[in-house]
Amino acid sequence: MSIDKDLLDRLMEGRSPGDLFCKTGILSELTKALAERALSTEIDVHLDEERGGEVPEGQTQPPNRRNGRSQKTVTTDSGKVVLDIPRDRNGTFGPLLIAKYQRRFPEFDRKIVSMYARGMTTRETQGHIEEIYGFEASPSLISAITDAVMDEVTAWQNRSLEPCYPVVFMDAIRVNIRSDGAVSNKAVFVALAILPDGTRDVLGLWFQANEGAKFWAKVLNDLRNRGVQDILIAVVDGRKGFPQAIEAAFPQTQVQTCIVHLLRHSMSFASYRDRKAVAAALKAVYTAVDAEAAEAALADFEDSDLARQYPAIAPSWRRAWNEVIPFLDYPPEVRRLIYTTNAIEALNSKIRRAVRTRGHFPSDDAAAKLIYLALNATSQEWKRSVREWHAVKSQFAIMFEDRFPMA
Repeated sequence: MSIDKDLLDRLMEGRSPGDLFCKTGILSELTKALAERALSTEIDVHLDEERGGEVPEGQTQPPNRRNGRSQKTVTTDSGKVVLDIPRDRNGTFGPLLIAKYQRRFPEFDRKIVSMYARGMTTRETQGHIEEIYGFEASPSLISAITDAVMDEVTAWQNRSLEPCYPVVFMDAIRVNIRSDGAVSNKAVFVALAILPDGTRDVLGLWFQANEGAKFWAKVLNDLRNRGVQDILIAVVDGRKGFPQAIEAAFPQTQVQTCIVHLLRHSMSFASYRDRKAVAAALKAVYTAVDAEAAEAALADFEDSDLARQYPAIAPSWRRAWNEVIPFLDYPPEVRRLIYTTNAIEALNSKIRRAVRTRGHFPSDDAAAKLIYLALNATSQEWKRSVREWHAVKSQFAIMFEDRFPMA
């Protein structure tokens, strides 16, 4: 719906362009006028509904009616506005536009949360609000607004999950968190799952100072308690204790190490001039047609001058061999999907961007709050469907038969 130009001209009459968005400008006046008009309509509807209700037999009750106004200062996108809130005689009117005891329009809170989610600190958010909207929002107000998100975080972290996930990628980022008066570097584990319809979803966040089978058992049992009954393929970056833990929680799950991470680890041992040669030799291993051919390619590498020059590379592949060879049983479409944990690394890069401005967090909850908001802020990017999912889905239906849930 377009606004009549003549009306705009009348509103602008006698005003300079600078009067539009200042504290006492036309935008503030319009916000006040429109809000009070909406509140007046709300109380009219409320009184009409009460008058239409039936009065209990034997009870006489005078009809409810307006009873003046009370002023309330509320925070809006254009600054602070003093509203005249209508009242009714019986005190039964509860405005929907700006509820009792509410001092901020919901859209203002959403803007605060959006700034926080994009990595702005409380002080930076305070300065931005003052610069753009011309009033001071105290740090305690900003903290109160963002702390209200914790209920959402708790509900999200405990929500029910799907019975089966075709692929789950697991990776971690490191954040500094204060605990017992000291700052420690904790791992925040993120589980990114691919659903049967090809879309992606983050299953949860888990905090831990040290990894191990006990920690992974806790993570996987949490997934089970929230309804997960099966995971077809779990892709991890060589996490200590993970294979044993997932075998206990989901015995049928195939654990796949991230090939790219294994390659990067191998490249770290080689000099710059030899990296291309090392990469070419190892490519013959992970592109082999099957496990037998891969075994032969790795044996050839072990007998090469490169392996003798860099003796740590081949043993690193041997140690991870049980988590490498499942990859070789998959067709090309599936190999391209699970070749790397880049999908979750891209997600982690967005989280790191948000947490980079913090020296440390006062608690796990504070870190979880920001990470959750950062995930929400970029959800449209990482929730997109996996490329070539139709071909991958067809392969999964063949490979895993009745275990793969057709979406």
